[in-house]
Amino acid sequence: MPYYVSPEQFMKDKADYARKGIARGKSVIALVYKDGISFIAENPSSTLHKVSEIYDRMSFAGVGKFNEFEALRRHGIRQADIRGYSFSRDDVTGRGLANDYSQILGQIFTEAMKPYEIEILVAQVGADSKTNELFHILYDGSVADEEDFVAMGGQSEQLSTYCREHFKKDMTLAKAVKLGVKALGIPEEREVSEKSLEVAVLDRNLQRRKFRRVTQKELTTILA
Repeated sequence: MPYYVSPEQFMKDKADYARKGIARGKSVIALVYKDGISFIAENPSSTLHKVSEIYDRMSFAGVGKFNEFEALRRHGIRQADIRGYSFSRDDVTGRGLANDYSQILGQIFTEAMKPYEIEILVAQVGADSKTNELFHILYDGSVADEEDFVAMGGQSEQLSTYCREHFKKDMTLAKAVKLGVKALGIPEEREVSEKSLEVAVLDRNLQRRKFRRVTQKELTTILA
């Protein structure tokens, strides 16, 4: 007879494997601020981005194995473009993309031998802070609809605790970035190097395309 493993143990082993893979990577924090949503990631690479635009008002962030969440990002862009072209640009929503990603990750986790070692975030900036959307999707397809902030990665619990204690409504972009940078260094009690940071925003004041990256010069000014 073939070697038997109970379904509960099999799923537990998969979850442990995925969490260990995610923990080896650097974290990402998203924080709502006065004019939109900010993203602060520790990323030594200047060409492989953890945070990217996915549609007019939406962005995508991932932690874990780059090739796995990059494949999902590309899939999301294609789906958003097709939906926007076939119907209307307003029909492309963060909730819809989050549901698509949830189904894909859930199916991979259940049916594939190796689960994806990633967590992803789909964010959509609204007309005001109350209509922002933050969808945190885990390796097994679980979706959480978050408010104010999201911390992803192996140290997400410590990051979330720090953000919960220091987060304030209607912060400026500078304060949000400083809070995110400070939080990234809390688990290991260190200062995160400015050169290893990737910072981007969804700014509701921009025309149509709300996503932009914070330049190194602007980041230096903020952290000075």
